[in-house]
Amino acid sequence: MKKQCLLFFSVMVLFFSLAGCSNNDQTKNPGEEMKEVTEERVELTISAAASLRDALTDIEASFEKEHPKVLVNFNFGASGSLQQQISQGAPADLFFSAAEDKFDELVQDGLIEEKNGIDLVGNELVLVVPKDSALGIKSFNDLAEADKLSIGTPESVPAGKYAKASLENIGIWKNIEEKVVYAKDVRQVLTYVETNNVDAGIVYKTDALISEKVNIVDTADENTHDAIIYPLGVVKDTSHPKEAKLFYDYLQNEKSMSIFEEYGFKGLK
Repeated sequence: MKKQCLLFFSVMVLFFSLAGCSNNDQTKNPGEEMKEVTEERVELTISAAASLRDALTDIEASFEKEHPKVLVNFNFGASGSLQQQISQGAPADLFFSAAEDKFDELVQDGLIEEKNGIDLVGNELVLVVPKDSALGIKSFNDLAEADKLSIGTPESVPAGKYAKASLENIGIWKNIEEKVVYAKDVRQVLTYVETNNVDAGIVYKTDALISEKVNIVDTADENTHDAIIYPLGVVKDTSHPKEAKLFYDYLQNEKSMSIFEEYGFKGLK
């Protein structure tokens, strides 16, 4: 009988000991796991002009190899639309605009601090036609030969604003205004030309260079439009200031600037 009691007592002690260890592990592990997950991955949202897509995609791959704990997500679009989104409270950690005025509006509204912004790269404006075009359009002055011309919507697309200003300054805007097909961003302009939905389009040089379906036939004189400058800045209300500054600085390093230049951008820093 004593042996049975002793055996029973030993089994109960062992049971409660294991249960205690199990409870300790259960209360400890979830917290530790959550902490590890938090420390392992931070997600950044970068609102960037559509014309930056290819260069930034390459830079992102390089950055994430060096900083695997930071995941970079891009929100590409027209700079004016992105600026309005940020003004209305849409989440963003950095803003990379294709126009100074859209960027400056956020600075004036206190959404980006001037000390956390920089004019990083520049671009050029070019006239493109489909690769197989037979209309003989060789310059801006030949646009009278086109039935349809595409540019970005000037109110929201910086490339469209620059294009309209250039056409006005060389004196042909009024003659071709009725032929214009407006696009939501510069990449849509490029698509219209590539698919022969229009006879010509005005895009950034960097966009034209990535397409095998268009020819660059002319470059707009820089004196006919405002300087094409891409400002970059950290959004003041970022949820991840440390990581946002890390990517902000990374975009300015030698490796990133080399990638920008490979895609046709001009370094300004």
